[in-house]
Amino acid sequence: MILRCMLVAMLVAGVAGCASVESTGGAGGASQVSVETFAHRVASPYLILYWNCARPSPDLLRLEGVARNQWSAAEVRSVAFELVGVNARDRTVSAVSGEARDFVIRTGGASPFLLSLRPVGGEARFDLYYQYQFSGGEQMDALLAGPPMPPPKLLAQVDRYLIRDVCSESLHRAR
Repeated sequence: MILRCMLVAMLVAGVAGCASVESTGGAGGASQVSVETFAHRVASPYLILYWNCARPSPDLLRLEGVARNQWSAAEVRSVAFELVGVNARDRTVSAVSGEARDFVIRTGGASPFLLSLRPVGGEARFDLYYQYQFSGGEQMDALLAGPPMPPPKLLAQVDRYLIRDVCSESLHRAR
């Protein structure tokens, strides 16, 4: 009986580990998004970003995408974005900020984001800054090394990245 319960538990864990981007993004529920629909992709150590740029009108730039924690055992928290319009002299002339929908993105999870920028004119390109916090990958080692006690609290690390010319037709292509 115990062997059967263990076998069922391993089977459930295996199926959960094979979940696709349509799995839950964390605290906020399911993200029904397929990465096949995005034209751009960039990977950092704990996240992969997929996105599309659209100009629904001449005075609006929409950057819509998904942040995915594909393989990291560490929870990714507080994913924040800043989309900036930069002129020919590399000076910011327009900007908008936003966050991923879900505060926590667990292993295999994804969270959508949307940034809408109203260019003021003179933008030569658009750059995307993003940052996130991560922690938690080392906690299981602490539990296995000693008596069953809660592991020490680890300070979250913050990484910040820049994607230059985020809407380029030739850069950051997903395919």
